[in-house]
Amino acid sequence: MTAGSAFPTAVVEQVEAVFRERVERGVAPSSAWGVFDRSGLVASGGHGDRGDGRSPDADTVYRIASCTKSVTAATLMTLVADGALDLDAPVTDFVPAFRAVPLPTPDSPVPTVRMLLTMSAGFPTDDAWADRQESITDDELDDVLRGGLLFDSVPGTRFAYSNLAYALLGRVVAVVTGRPYTQVASETVLRPLGLTDTVFRADEARGHVVTGFRPYDGTWEPLPLTGPGAFSPIGGLFSTVRDLARWATHLASAFTASPEPGPVSPADRRLLQQAMRVVPTTVVPGSTRPTAYGFGVFVEQDDRFGELVSHSGGYPGFSAHMRWSVRDGIGVVAFENATQAKVSVAAQQAHDLVLDSATGSTGVLGGPATTVSATRAAQAAVTGLLRDWRDDLADAICTPNVAMDVPYERRRRAVAQAVAAVGADLGADPVAESSSAPSHLRWWVPGSCGRLRVEIRLAPSAAGLVQTLTVEPEPTER
Repeated sequence: MTAGSAFPTAVVEQVEAVFRERVERGVAPSSAWGVFDRSGLVASGGHGDRGDGRSPDADTVYRIASCTKSVTAATLMTLVADGALDLDAPVTDFVPAFRAVPLPTPDSPVPTVRMLLTMSAGFPTDDAWADRQESITDDELDDVLRGGLLFDSVPGTRFAYSNLAYALLGRVVAVVTGRPYTQVASETVLRPLGLTDTVFRADEARGHVVTGFRPYDGTWEPLPLTGPGAFSPIGGLFSTVRDLARWATHLASAFTASPEPGPVSPADRRLLQQAMRVVPTTVVPGSTRPTAYGFGVFVEQDDRFGELVSHSGGYPGFSAHMRWSVRDGIGVVAFENATQAKVSVAAQQAHDLVLDSATGSTGVLGGPATTVSATRAAQAAVTGLLRDWRDDLADAICTPNVAMDVPYERRRRAVAQAVAAVGADLGADPVAESSSAPSHLRWWVPGSCGRLRVEIRLAPSAAGLVQTLTVEPEPTER
């Protein structure tokens, strides 16, 4: 295990234990993981045998499968930025064979590039079939199209996870640029970012390439590696913990005040990570977070941590996952080399551990600096108001509706009663904070027999005035 100083040692050890236990339980022959923040990879580890008698490390090469889709989406966004591609262009502009596909209803639109990106083209979910199609040729894919397709919905109306959609996007890239998709993605996105260990062919990898396995009769059965083809855009990449963490860090940086430069603009990287199509709960059974799909990534909404961006990858013999917090840039990547290992379960558990440990140290407020500054200023002003309530000060801090909603006289009495109920020390620093948006803040003031919860929300005007003010006692349970 290697670790930096960004997270407590105990938390890193907990993360390591999550992945070590999976290897000990026989989920996969090996497991590799990494934790990253805005600065890059800060901790990593590996367990089991990567095939040469050694445990994997941050530079060991695994297939990342459908994590590739984020690279495909990013490659497309560079073409849109260059004016070479319209997201609302129909796929038939680039794949003539699709013209032979009968659409599900007489008024169905031809699937567009945007529908393919957001997996709303109407195709059935196709993991088992598509995972075995990587090496087929463009002509063979055209033959599939000419034979017709099934549709589960009218194009543009609902989400269904579709590998076929991303295979077609790879063809769009090739037609627009006149070069193979794998070459364009590598030269346009991967190499400019220094992701030299992220490749489409095993023989191009610099590090040790792990063999994929499937369980059979109490042992591990090795599986052959497939080569590039028409379905490489769905999951053809090999990568390392170090490289994939670097890629995720780059995407997450788009939400900072000083985004990293790169082949995809910060604005387009933010667009890529927006919730664009609601994902039904049947697609993510057991998930406790509302989930949507953007361009090549899933976007989860967490009540405490805000948006979490993620994607899993599953190929015969391999399982991969990457996830990060938009607000904090804290994330986890993980790989295992077994069919249906579902390393995503462990990665999510590890991510929750590091997010929990970071709460308070990274700051609960994230977003536009002007709004964050206004909210902090309002917090300080409200703190002063609670210590010594004056109506003229309240008028200067709050919007007029605050006095109209609850008259100041009643508010003064309620604050005094709440403070007395918990013995609140209004001169003390908050013991905890949380927020649901940059313009919202909730904090707790310690007391001798409980704590005081204070909550504010600012109005939209640039003056930074408080539109809601709540003060509630939370007595210690006896």
